[in-house]
Amino acid sequence: MRVLVVGSGGREHALVWKISQSERVSEVLAAPGSDAIAELARCLPDVKAGDLDAVVAAAGREGVDLVVVGPEDPLAAGLADRLREAGIAAFGPGAAAARLEGSKTFAKEFMRRHGIPTADFAVFDDHGAARAHVEALDGPCVVKADGLAAGKGVFVCDGPDDALAALAEIMGERRFGEAGASVVIEERMEGEEASYYAITDGENVITLAAAQDHKRALDGDRGENTGGMGAYSPAPVVSEAVEKRILEEIVHPAIRGMARDGSPYRGVLFVGLMIDEQGAPRVVEFNVRFGDPETQPLMVRMQGDLVPILDGAARGSLDPACALGWGDASVCVVLASGGYPREYPTGLAIDGLEAARAQEGVFVFHAGTRRREDGVFETAGGRVLGVTARGASVAEARERAYAAADAIRFDGVHLRRDIADRALGR
Repeated sequence: MRVLVVGSGGREHALVWKISQSERVSEVLAAPGSDAIAELARCLPDVKAGDLDAVVAAAGREGVDLVVVGPEDPLAAGLADRLREAGIAAFGPGAAAARLEGSKTFAKEFMRRHGIPTADFAVFDDHGAARAHVEALDGPCVVKADGLAAGKGVFVCDGPDDALAALAEIMGERRFGEAGASVVIEERMEGEEASYYAITDGENVITLAAAQDHKRALDGDRGENTGGMGAYSPAPVVSEAVEKRILEEIVHPAIRGMARDGSPYRGVLFVGLMIDEQGAPRVVEFNVRFGDPETQPLMVRMQGDLVPILDGAARGSLDPACALGWGDASVCVVLASGGYPREYPTGLAIDGLEAARAQEGVFVFHAGTRRREDGVFETAGGRVLGVTARGASVAEARERAYAAADAIRFDGVHLRRDIADRALGR
């Protein structure tokens, strides 16, 4: 079969890497792809992920059997719906179901309606009313832009001053455009975060391994929220007992709830979780696609063929017996541009990629790079590389990932030095 992966970042690089290993696949295409993805797939650089007409036309023209949509924006815009209308199997939810990520207000109200545990919340479309609310709270809270903001529209606030500053950026300055026309203000949950994934055809479910992301920019979970500065899998906080609760209290009720509400969910449901000291999980957020950078360590750990699972979910015929195996551990360290997640330079030459990739158990996934005419890769985004390593333990995988990361150099390179510390400290 021929598979088209939509997107161009580190997540898509990892998906292409895994999909290309399937004996069922004769060719992998990527739209638009990247210079790094082009080493594994035939890229369609003129077909942008957000151009729904172009993606559907390319999939038809190329005789694609399955389209795997990486980013959230095309899903929220209805790409999966458009592909299915054209008779092309699409892995990813339709626009109605993609509201679980596209609108935090929709997601919170959905969870309230279906009894799914999450933080208490209030929604505001008026800046003054939102300000009055956080002042009345007089304590920690979380302020979220309602719409899609590339993972950066969430502010974890220690008190009213932080929350007022967040509201000024979101609603006053409109840093995230129309995504900040309204906000969700939540109680600040305590515990340990984890990422959990379930692939579904709307009824049947296959679960993936748990992971833990590191959203804040600086060591010790300080600084601004980013798209993710690193991740590892497995996440020890998700014990067998906790996983049972995640499935019974969150995953299955969410999938049943979407079906009951008339928006059956097909694709991967990514549940961002807060797990308290008693092992009780609550939903931080739903995402409607594979996470970035969690996908990188998950793909590296994964044993078995992912393609029949993606295809079965896309066609509504997922076989729950199609289980995957999992290697011991994997850690991903993100190398970011100086200044990320705010302003940052691009066009900086990257050195040491081959030395990093030559190390045992190491895979370097490109999130924001391009190749110059002389063959040298340069920076082209905020998150530049996801240096990912496999090991017999989280400790070994982490050691390998940092050794490889330290072999790579570009001006202003920024990385966290505490990825997977929680796992090692348990």
